[in-house]
Amino acid sequence: MATIPLQQETEDYSFLPLIHDILKCMDKDSADVQQELNKLKTKIQEAREQILAMPGIETNVEQQQEQLRTLQEQVRTKNQLLHKYKGLCMFDIPKV
Repeated sequence: MATIPLQQETEDYSFLPLIHDILKCMDKDSADVQQELNKLKTKIQEAREQILAMPGIETNVEQQQEQLRTLQEQVRTKNQLLHKYKGLCMFDIPKV
């Protein structure tokens, strides 16, 4: 499972500023429109790549629900064992 560096996790994927820049270029009949469109395309592609790199993206809803049920059962079992062992008073330390 690939981990995502912290820098990419915190990167802003807001598309509105880029769209705003494109619209401003169009208002001015500027030749920079294509450059701004390329920036937007690059940003969208980076967002797609990051989404595809997310852990668990390949599992479907049924697999996720089954994994959730398994984990919930493990938590229940561990809580029962913890409660049982706490009741044995093995952890009581006599005070001097």
